[in-house]
Amino acid sequence: MTNWLEHSVQVEVEVPIELVWGLWSDLEQMPRWMKWIESVSVLEDNPDLSRWKLASGGFEFSWLSRILKLVPHQIIQWESVDGLPNRGAVRFYDRHGSSIVKLTIAYAIPGFLGQIMDNLFLGRIVESTIQADLERFKTYALDLKARS
Repeated sequence: MTNWLEHSVQVEVEVPIELVWGLWSDLEQMPRWMKWIESVSVLEDNPDLSRWKLASGGFEFSWLSRILKLVPHQIIQWESVDGLPNRGAVRFYDRHGSSIVKLTIAYAIPGFLGQIMDNLFLGRIVESTIQADLERFKTYALDLKARS
């Protein structure tokens, strides 16, 4: 049996939606602001698929992800098709000069791990990590805006 854990975080960034969308829709840029993501490689023969590698401390996971839904300036939704089971979406809200980015991530942990680990503890680590990722994204986007 597998348990799915889901987390949502959001940040408001004082940059136009076009800049926010441009950064997130280029998946290979994500390691610039996502601490645990070591690399993302979009497959040349199928741009809806990408290979992800997560590494932190002494552990490493990889997976192949498929884009399920892509609506410019609104949503990028995905699910893994092999490797680490995960799914989620990044939603974008245009606030006319600023943008809200809402990231929802769900991942599966095997039932036996769920019994061993305190899910609330794991959840707090994941949620604080992805919130910090969004804060790094905000800084990154604001720096890009300032340079242009």
